[in-house]
Amino acid sequence: MATLEKRKKAAWHRHRFRREAPAAFGMRQTQKHAACRRLKENEAGGVITKALTLNVCTATRNKPVGVKQIISGDQFAHKYNYDHARNYYQKHHESWMRRISNRREQALARKALQLIGDPATILDLPCGAGRFWPLLAENQQRRIIAADSSPAMLEVASETCPAELITQIEQLHTSAYGIELEEASVDAIFSMRLLHHIGEAEKRRAILREFHRVTRRHVILSLWIDGNYKAWRRHRRDEAVLRRNPSRLQNRFIFKPENIEQEFHDAAFAIVAKFDFLPRYSMWRLYVLDKLPT
Repeated sequence: MATLEKRKKAAWHRHRFRREAPAAFGMRQTQKHAACRRLKENEAGGVITKALTLNVCTATRNKPVGVKQIISGDQFAHKYNYDHARNYYQKHHESWMRRISNRREQALARKALQLIGDPATILDLPCGAGRFWPLLAENQQRRIIAADSSPAMLEVASETCPAELITQIEQLHTSAYGIELEEASVDAIFSMRLLHHIGEAEKRRAILREFHRVTRRHVILSLWIDGNYKAWRRHRRDEAVLRRNPSRLQNRFIFKPENIEQEFHDAAFAIVAKFDFLPRYSMWRLYVLDKLPT
């Protein structure tokens, strides 16, 4: 008897699913199409919107739909208002995955600093919300110049910095395209998560020229490279997004190692070392560069 009741109950659930599932699916599709329509209407009307993908940033005003936009350099720095800067700081502490990732990145950066002899003067550009300040300040005699093109980032970094470290840090509001420091001002430049935002080769060359001018010896930088699982997955996602929305905004770029390393060489830098975040899996690679005479 119990078995018969179970069969009747299962049959009733199957019948209900077949009757209600198409309607629910249709409702979800209708909501999805309505959201896409609103997004296009907002773009056409010049309203600043955010696309729901990992590869896009805030849309620019009065940009016609159907034109692929590439945002690089300081063109996207304006999006870092105070709230955005605060969220950027918090995202690296909000989940265990983020915390593990941050710990691994800090460990690689510490290894790079030790490799170049623990420099006494360092330029942190872009410093963002000060995520690496405690690491850089582990050498209590080190002079740290923390620079960023976003005043909001510098403000949040000051608020979140431990009180005992703030006196060791000099803040500088400047751009990587024109660093407001004299030639050979620092022993090393520490530039995490900058170049993967720069899509145009000429702009990357301009930044590398400034790095070569300002540093006395070394540069530590990180970016995205191709030839790993995450890059393969990112390429597939980008292609799907581009098919759905040809007007997407792109402000993150993956580089073939041989191409970016040639750019380092052309800018008169020798590669001292390179560290992969997770070999064959992660896109992140950290380079240690040595300045060559020109």
